[in-house]
Amino acid sequence: MALVALKNVTKAYPPQGRDGAEIVAVDDVTLDIEPGDVYGIIGYSGAGKSTLLRLVNALEPATAGSIEIDGREIVGLPERELRGIRLGIGMIFQQFNLFGAKTVAGNIAYPLKVAGWSKAEIEPRVAELLEFVGLAEKAKAFPDQLSGGQKQRVGIARALATSPRLLLADEATSALDPDTTQEVLELLKRVNREFGVTIIVITHEMDVIQSIATKVAVMDGGRVIENGEVFDVFSRPRNASSQRFVATVVKGVPSPAELAVLRERHEGRIVTISFRDSDASQAQVFVELANAGLDFELVYGGINDIQGRAFGHLTLAIRGADASIDSVLASIASRAEVTEAR
Repeated sequence: MALVALKNVTKAYPPQGRDGAEIVAVDDVTLDIEPGDVYGIIGYSGAGKSTLLRLVNALEPATAGSIEIDGREIVGLPERELRGIRLGIGMIFQQFNLFGAKTVAGNIAYPLKVAGWSKAEIEPRVAELLEFVGLAEKAKAFPDQLSGGQKQRVGIARALATSPRLLLADEATSALDPDTTQEVLELLKRVNREFGVTIIVITHEMDVIQSIATKVAVMDGGRVIENGEVFDVFSRPRNASSQRFVATVVKGVPSPAELAVLRERHEGRIVTISFRDSDASQAQVFVELANAGLDFELVYGGINDIQGRAFGHLTLAIRGADASIDSVLASIASRAEVTEAR
């Protein structure tokens, strides 16, 4: 059974002004998020992804549709019952949202106090979480004494305080530099792996999805336009918006304009070989071309790795006898997709 099940979920806001139109932020979204998933939801600004997250956490009510958390319908529940459900959902934010007047330990302890834990229960739990996120020596520090990455570690520890089954991360790395981003993503991987926490990651950065997610949904105009295993969406994006996102981390097939530049710079036949977890490897292709006595060079593209599965596109300029090139390309085509520019 899905831990989070959304069916035909819509969130619409009333018209602004006398002649304004209704604003539909989330439009008929259906998604199943299984226990143990790291589910990425990606989209450009205004796509509806952050609104969708607030619906899952019941911070806003859905206009229509069904949202089940661990088998329980939350749409229409009174606030007193939603408070109990939220205890099982952790939340981390782009801007950390720490209490500036509380110490690191005090920030982590806060949700435990709200949940009614005793001081004797809170102290060892806070110490355990500080150790887990690597900030044991910062217990008495205040947020303004921390780096951005340390603040986000405190945010993660606070979100884990009540041992939630579900963790929601809203642009949790957008305010961080690349190195710190990777550290935070590695910590989230540990949370998922060691505690079995299901994570929903909202982001506009495709490399974040590549680094951490097992599944992904692409949102555009409030709708989910594509979703599935990250490898499948990355290697064969069907929608134009998905293709634009993938292009930010994967060099695809050169455009006609790029091909024209490649032809000016490189002699030979321009051939693109597409790898999608196929039987052919980059090294095998190069060895086969070399054994045929062909001269070649890589002129465009690259190979990516998603959870041990390789995909990508290599565009080569190949020089030699046409018959030899045709023979090698026919052999490679039995194991990978081969496209020759005409």
